[in-house]
Amino acid sequence: MAKRDYYDVLGLSKGASADEIKKAYRGKAKELHPDRNKDNPDSEKQFKEAGEAYDVLKDPEKKAAYDRFGHAAFEGGMGGGGRQGGGFGNQGDFASAFSDVFDDLFGDFMGGRGGQGGRGRASRGADLRYNLRVTLEEAYSGLQKTINVPTSVSCGSCEGSGAEGGAEPSTCPTCSGMGKVRAQQGFFTVERTCPTCTGMGQIISNPCNACSGQGRVEKDRSLNVNIPAGVETGTRIRLAGEGEAGMRGGPTGDLYIFIEVAQHELFEREETNLFCRVPVSMAKATLGGDIEVPTIDGGRSRVKIPEGSQSGRQMRLRGKGMPALRGGGTGDMFIEMAVETPVNLTAKQKELLKEFAELSEDNNPESKSFFSSVKSFWDSMKS
Repeated sequence: MAKRDYYDVLGLSKGASADEIKKAYRGKAKELHPDRNKDNPDSEKQFKEAGEAYDVLKDPEKKAAYDRFGHAAFEGGMGGGGRQGGGFGNQGDFASAFSDVFDDLFGDFMGGRGGQGGRGRASRGADLRYNLRVTLEEAYSGLQKTINVPTSVSCGSCEGSGAEGGAEPSTCPTCSGMGKVRAQQGFFTVERTCPTCTGMGQIISNPCNACSGQGRVEKDRSLNVNIPAGVETGTRIRLAGEGEAGMRGGPTGDLYIFIEVAQHELFEREETNLFCRVPVSMAKATLGGDIEVPTIDGGRSRVKIPEGSQSGRQMRLRGKGMPALRGGGTGDMFIEMAVETPVNLTAKQKELLKEFAELSEDNNPESKSFFSSVKSFWDSMKS
């Protein structure tokens, strides 16, 4: 039975490009795979036919020979660089071709071909985290702070190469620089990390004495960090390229600074607003008057206490809160009154308070309303 034209097998025209050929085979491989067509007895044959076509057309020399001579290019030694039997004469050849497209389809997820080659000698350094504690005042105004970060830096002796004198590493003979080795299992090729170079793709014959071939050394670094005004607990600041040095000249990771704002003895923070609980004497809460309160910028503000103020009453000082991070205005400050009961009274003070209490039955509306409700409750329980 005559063989089908390879272009027809993949659904292509003769002038198809390499990308079109690869894309067409990807689609056919998914469509015709035997595992997805168990009810079709011809699926394996069709799948192999597509793989055979791809094996020839993906190779520029084989493709040129096929375009000129057709199937005859690979029969009877016609100088096309092919194999007798059409390129899929044994299971190993079929598995090899399928492995190529498997790498194309899943290499990004499985670490397939192309994940190590050419880059195997270098790997990106790790990102670092630094926890920085600041005061509320520092969070209000912002600051520049010097921090010491223990990290890995590029080795100066080998200039990050890992080899003594900065010599270039050699390609690993076991994996040919891929960083992975393959083992055949039926139709599939299983990959694992190369045991010789541990996935780096290259080996160092004469490792640098200073870094033992790592290309980096441990060192504390001092960094100046700008903390913007308005930061709060959980704010993250990224310093690109200030993390751990990469292995053997690889790119440097990043440094992430996580901010924690310490609790303040006077102020409580809620986003950009501040709350300050201020004790007020019973006399001043009753008669009214002025009090002086602190503000987060170190200043003072005078607040007028209305006559007859109760505990828990709040007064707003606009614009006296925290600045919003990266602009966006400033919050407010809320003064919460805490009416203070006097202690350690003198005999004269007690006498005056008793006299005041006898004269002030009608001056406590909240108490009068509450106890009236209590009396109604007890009466209803009795009935």
